[in-house]
Amino acid sequence: MATTDFLFLFPIMVIAGAPVMMMLIIVLVRNLKVIYTSSLVMLGIALLSLFTIVPQTTHQIGSLLIIDRYGIMFLGIIFFTSMLVTVLSYEYLCKHYGEREEYFIILFVAVLGASILVIANHFVTFFLGLETLSISLYVLIAYLRSRDQCIEAGVKFLVIASLATAFLLFGMGLIYAGTGTMSFLDMAQSMAKGKPLSVLLLAGYGLIFTGVGFKLALVPFHMWAPDVYQGAPAPVTAFIATISKGAVLALALRLFANHQGHHPDTIRIVISGISILSMFTGNLLALGQTSVKRLLAYSSIAHLGYLLITLLAGTNEGIEAAIFYILVYSLNTIGAFGAISVLSEQIRDADNITDFEGLFWHNPLIAILLTLSFLSLAGIPLTAGFMSKFYLVLAGVRSGLWLLAFSLIINSAISLYYYLRVIKTMFTPTDTVKAIRLTPLTGMVLIVITFSILLLGIFPSIVTGP
Repeated sequence: MATTDFLFLFPIMVIAGAPVMMMLIIVLVRNLKVIYTSSLVMLGIALLSLFTIVPQTTHQIGSLLIIDRYGIMFLGIIFFTSMLVTVLSYEYLCKHYGEREEYFIILFVAVLGASILVIANHFVTFFLGLETLSISLYVLIAYLRSRDQCIEAGVKFLVIASLATAFLLFGMGLIYAGTGTMSFLDMAQSMAKGKPLSVLLLAGYGLIFTGVGFKLALVPFHMWAPDVYQGAPAPVTAFIATISKGAVLALALRLFANHQGHHPDTIRIVISGISILSMFTGNLLALGQTSVKRLLAYSSIAHLGYLLITLLAGTNEGIEAAIFYILVYSLNTIGAFGAISVLSEQIRDADNITDFEGLFWHNPLIAILLTLSFLSLAGIPLTAGFMSKFYLVLAGVRSGLWLLAFSLIINSAISLYYYLRVIKTMFTPTDTVKAIRLTPLTGMVLIVITFSILLLGIFPSIVTGP
């Protein structure tokens, strides 16, 4: 490897070295605050180092990794979101006893897997990044061993993720047999010759999309999401909903962007159908939920259905819309699960809608944050969610995806009902008062998320440019 390769890989090397450093610290002193501080410092270094390596042109490291502006933007979202999850995790873990320091080691390994995914340009790095991420999530989901729900959710995720891995490996094998390459770019070039897809290639792409569909919890591969969201610790659920799914979607975007929107009709029809099914299924099943975590799980299924529009658009405009949408969705979801985390107790998470009754009257900051997060998820004007959906609709319309764009608008209206149910509960007066103590950094994070949702809704050009 050349010296420049090491320079471009420096942020990944920081993330990879952090778990080793933390294990050495634990050998010397077992202190949660020290490990927590070290985690924030290492994530901060990785995030700041991205500003020093913005390439003018695409930089490839062999045929395995690719560093470009899109990859760096996704890395920035992952590192920034990981910092927010780390702060919420510390607040959450302070309510529990036992060995908690290892949590942050596993969290960094998961971040490493997600980081590799967003700069992968080959099926080998795709598989390595995905498995590094998935294996870490098995442990994080079941980390609170005293809770039966956590263990159950961890086992369910293990079984489903293993099944998805089998589909992916089989699909990769079929594509390699049909094209003789495992490089994304070479695959796209072989498909661009205008020849119809062979049965071998069609089956390979179908199996790979099935594996990705499981990871993203798209319909009809969504069955695991509500149970895992409800059973996992709240900060871990936030990680799954944002960083994990965002990294897999970034990988899918890179894979599909090479085709520049020229997908075979069979693939376009299948992805369009899954997108529409995910939108309607996610929103309709969320209508009757009393568990906020399950409600957010079904909501995430719908949002991933919206994002499939960018896979078919195949334009730079579509990719930029996806990046902005993932950033905004991450802020909204971290805000929602941040509220759940700080309201949770040692024995259980604040999951039922009744747990939020009268929240505004004794904890207005958390209630305002949750209200803005839900309104933004619904796409109400003056919130970041409205602008992110506007860019998605615009990208879909300009690519001729009218049916998908129209379905997004209809489903945004449907989703408003179940978000407003929770908001109404928070503003309902009650005599019950629940004291909540926040660390200064956690309070600052909640305030930053609140203002970011409003700021990006009013001035989206901060991220998207003029």
